[in-house]
Amino acid sequence: MKKVIIAFTLSILLITSHTTTVTADKPTQDTEELRLQDMLMNMLTPYIREDLNKFYYPKILKDFSPQVSPWLIEVIETRRVNGFRGLVLEITFEIEPDDGGHHVAVGKDKMTYQISYGPEVKLVNHTHIKTYNYPTNSQSPFDYNKLPRLYKNVLKRQF
Repeated sequence: MKKVIIAFTLSILLITSHTTTVTADKPTQDTEELRLQDMLMNMLTPYIREDLNKFYYPKILKDFSPQVSPWLIEVIETRRVNGFRGLVLEITFEIEPDDGGHHVAVGKDKMTYQISYGPEVKLVNHTHIKTYNYPTNSQSPFDYNKLPRLYKNVLKRQF
């Protein structure tokens, strides 16, 4: 009986310690820094979309322009360009633009923007890391003959 209680206690400890390490990656409470970062991403998103569109469309994507969600932008680094002699800042982040509808990622990019008084936002560096294969209608046509008979009958009904 003692062994069962000890084993049960150890398993509970292992489960709770694993759970806390998994959830430690995501913020659990709002902070001033997190709010400022979210505001900055909201303001930069139109510039990011425009620059991604210039890069992806129509060279890589021919049917649509890539979209980006501000909450999916991962900030890598921020720095002051001239120290405290001016308000020129740089922000570098990684982003995975998607198709905008089904949120299927189409690539991965690293972008650096310079932000200065005005406001003036300028793309300093854009490194395209990877292009993901995006399934098109010609690559994976939907075949109704592969569906079981039940589904074929349901799809033919008028509702």
